[in-house]
Amino acid sequence: MTTDTKTEHSSSLSNYFLIWILLLFGTALTVVAAHIDLGPWNAAVALTIASVKALLVALFFMHIKGAHERLLKLVVITTIAFLIILMSLSMADYATRLRT
Repeated sequence: MTTDTKTEHSSSLSNYFLIWILLLFGTALTVVAAHIDLGPWNAAVALTIASVKALLVALFFMHIKGAHERLLKLVVITTIAFLIILMSLSMADYATRLRT
């Protein structure tokens, strides 16, 4: 008699629909933010929304949320690090442009 110690990471269909609705809301928020003049912060807002959406996809659709705690921390820290890198490079580019 063997015991199977594997843990299944199952998600219900309602969770998938909830995440899908959140992703649609994030897309609508991106469209609304694109029509608002935020000056140099347009790119930062768009990158932040995109990073949150990417984190949702990674955590729930790629099943990283149910994975080992170290992997979860790695994904969240990496997402935040890349967001900081993208924002700092975008802001540096904007700051060095010639204004006419």
